Amino acid sequence: METAGQGRQAGGTPRAALAELLAGNRRFVSGQPVHGHDVTAAAAAASGDQQPYAVVLGCIDSRVPLEAIFDQTFGAICVIRTGGHVLDRAVCGSIEYVVGQLGVPLVLVLGHERCGAVGATVDALRSGERPGGSLAHLVDEIAPAVIEAGLDDPAVHPLAIRRHVRRTVDALRVDDLLAGPVAAGRVAVVGGLYDLATGEVTLLDPA
Repeated sequence: METAGQGRQAGGTPRAALAELLAGNRRFVSGQPVHGHDVTAAAAAASGDQQPYAVVLGCIDSRVPLEAIFDQTFGAICVIRTGGHVLDRAVCGSIEYVVGQLGVPLVLVLGHERCGAVGATVDALRSGERPGGSLAHLVDEIAPAVIEAGLDDPAVHPLAIRRHVRRTVDALRVDDLLAGPVAAGRVAVVGGLYDLATGEVTLLDPA
């Protein structure tokens, strides 16, 4: 059993942090989590000072609880979730804070199969009916990935999911406050895909 402090800094490098996340996902998939059921107040209190080793940006989908699928304990990872992992200033600022102030070496953008936000974007583009309210912002941000995937392609939904992950990764790699650390190798921004059927995370981009 890991103590609260183990596995959080994970060696302090992007490669070590990614290895720790993927090891947690393997534990989750195999049904042998270390932290998966330890969600008590006592476990939270034992987490001590905040020393996360990764920040994971994912979708709001209720089937993809990020701490669980990576088998991470309190204090191990920072989690940001938006519809279709869409970026905005608050999301970028949060990631900049975690990297700059907490020294986190890894940013993982995680998409998932059968993403509703991507599906809604495909439907909106095909019908020509842009949704109202702030939902339109999600559609507008995901639309370029759908168009690049090919709106008339029968496989546009899964193709656009992967393309949208890669576009999000590319945008973060050139973020004003992340580009320097990424270029220096101190921080990695990578993309992954979660399989709802198996629980497995597959990387789409190398670290």
